[in-house]
Amino acid sequence: MCNNFIKEAIAEYKTPFYIFDTDVLVDRIKKIKSTLGLDVDLCYAMKANPFLIKSMEKVIDSFEVCSPGEFHICERADVAMDKVIMSGVYKNAEDVKDAILKYGNKVIYTVESLLQWKIIREYAEKYNLSLRVLLRLTIGNQFGINEEDIHQIISNKDLYPYIEIEGIQFFTGTQKKSEAKIEKELSMLDDFCSNLEKSYGFSPKRLEYGPGLPVYYFQEEENREEDILNALARKIKNMNFKGKIVLEIGRFIAASCGTYVTSIVDMKSNKNENYCIVDGGIHHINYFGQMLAMKKPPIIHWNEQKGGDIKEWTICGSLCTMNDVLVKKYPFANLQLEDKLIFKMVGAYSVSEGISLFLSRELPQVLLYSKKHGFNLARNNFPTDTLNYIQYKNN
Repeated sequence: MCNNFIKEAIAEYKTPFYIFDTDVLVDRIKKIKSTLGLDVDLCYAMKANPFLIKSMEKVIDSFEVCSPGEFHICERADVAMDKVIMSGVYKNAEDVKDAILKYGNKVIYTVESLLQWKIIREYAEKYNLSLRVLLRLTIGNQFGINEEDIHQIISNKDLYPYIEIEGIQFFTGTQKKSEAKIEKELSMLDDFCSNLEKSYGFSPKRLEYGPGLPVYYFQEEENREEDILNALARKIKNMNFKGKIVLEIGRFIAASCGTYVTSIVDMKSNKNENYCIVDGGIHHINYFGQMLAMKKPPIIHWNEQKGGDIKEWTICGSLCTMNDVLVKKYPFANLQLEDKLIFKMVGAYSVSEGISLFLSRELPQVLLYSKKHGFNLARNNFPTDTLNYIQYKNN
């Protein structure tokens, strides 16, 4: 079914555009919290969708910020800095210094390398500021530091009077559909924190863990979301760890609140296969695990003429590349030019990770919607040709 507010948006705004239902977003966070219990905090990984941060500020416990740009978005949105976790595999020393001088220990800083540890420690000592850090434990990739390095830092913690080591951060990936994998990781972290206490008398106050909870995007999938979430809640309750457990989640929070609307601008039949061209494309929308457009995401066909024969259509975008295929052989009844296709479950990543500058097509509008406030135009159409143009000097 097509929500009434989406129909209103179709009548008022030109396609393509995104709508993020902030009522759905807030309800989603409340539901997750009710399952996990009051003792578990939620940290929103804002890379999933930075447009949502102000709408969730009152119900989310913290925000993971992974770049200077994301940090500046939080500043412009007047997000409380004691909710910000400055994370990221690369932290420029000047950006760290700027944050430290402006906000001090309101912000928690993650340590992802020995160089980052050195930068943060030296600024704390130079400016006589007490700073809070999380040590990120690596899984053997470019993120975080080795277990031995964490032991070394904590064993010498008394040498760093300006640094308060809040705890440990750990993340291994996304879309985990196995309860056993999540439980195994939490058991490892439980043992790791216990060993720190036994070895150094250090009890982490905070364990920030990215469970990588799955989003079920496609019709072919069995949705086991509640089973996995309940298993996570049971495991957390049985842990020996006594500090604050913080779950860093992005996709799992944001996906369901998002809708993307695009118009059919051309139709053809080539080599006995039906194609419809839309005014959007893969530069605007992406589903994790889509597998060459073979899987079928939730799509609503909006047109004024009901009924008609059902045909399978391959939906292609407006980019001049054979890769711009959104879904193959999707059944529609009476598909017509100028009809609208409404893609659901696009609240996470699509708005921010698409190849937006390719072919210099303009960025689509972004709308936020709530019953209380109606529509809020968060971003108007934005021309990208100005970003892809070099101003040449006359010879």
